[in-house]
Amino acid sequence: MNFNVDKANNKIKVEREFDAPLAMVWSAWTESELLDQWWAPHPYIAETKSMDFREGGMWLYCMIGPKGERHWSRADYKTIKPEKQFVLLDAFCDENGVINKDFPRSTWSNIFKQTEETTTVNIEISYDKLEDLEATIKMGFQEGFTAGLENLDHYLSTQFRLRKENKTSNKARVTTYLNFPGKTEEAFNFYQKVFNGRLTGDGLRRFGDIELPAGAPPMSEADKKLIIHAELTILGGHVLMATDAPESMGFKLVEGNNMHINVEPESREETERIFKELSEGGQVTMPLADMFWGAYYGSFKDKFGINWMFNYQKTE
Repeated sequence: MNFNVDKANNKIKVEREFDAPLAMVWSAWTESELLDQWWAPHPYIAETKSMDFREGGMWLYCMIGPKGERHWSRADYKTIKPEKQFVLLDAFCDENGVINKDFPRSTWSNIFKQTEETTTVNIEISYDKLEDLEATIKMGFQEGFTAGLENLDHYLSTQFRLRKENKTSNKARVTTYLNFPGKTEEAFNFYQKVFNGRLTGDGLRRFGDIELPAGAPPMSEADKKLIIHAELTILGGHVLMATDAPESMGFKLVEGNNMHINVEPESREETERIFKELSEGGQVTMPLADMFWGAYYGSFKDKFGINWMFNYQKTE
């Protein structure tokens, strides 16, 4: 990362390289669900109130401090060239987006460039006056923004690594997904013996084997030993998948919500189409969204009471 203060031209220039493809980096900067995961420096968290990513649109969000205090900001999008550049005008404001004129505004130009293996983002932040730039630096902008970009680097590297490890083909498939309150390993050892099955994918992968997103609550040593994902191929090539969902992580399993039909379409568009049509008249428990393990994921109970999960994971 390069961070330079150009006082002669009232600008801050930042260059940051990420070990991830352009599409992933662009999404992380332009989708509110992803921005909320990295934008705020620890111990703050970002929370979007509304986002309309288009020329003339606005992102309204707040930074929530460790004591619950909220600091509101808005970004007004001026120019958007998909996966190449966007320009915005930022400002401090209140929860309704009314601009606080006691603080300076600045214009951001973010340019995205992909090399063979990485993506570089060049950020140029312009101020009307030198005093505005200096006031921003005094407020700790460099330290805070650097921490935020480190959050993004962690998110992208973790998601990209999991995506490459967990999905080697975009071929569509349907599997059965099971949830256990802490007995996934015991159950899958039993199923493997009965069916003379074969552990596939990453086999039995534990919570302690992965890097959780920034801001995730600390995990006990016992929970680290639980299974985050298991995959077992049984009769006729059918795949059983499972995860531990214990009460210590906020889950409450009962008969009826511990089993899903897991659908993995070949494209994001097909995922959205089937999800929308199949969930009509049912109850969506988790809308489709990009998840930290690399999947575009959502779940629902259809109008007949059947539980479904959708996982689209593009190969790189």
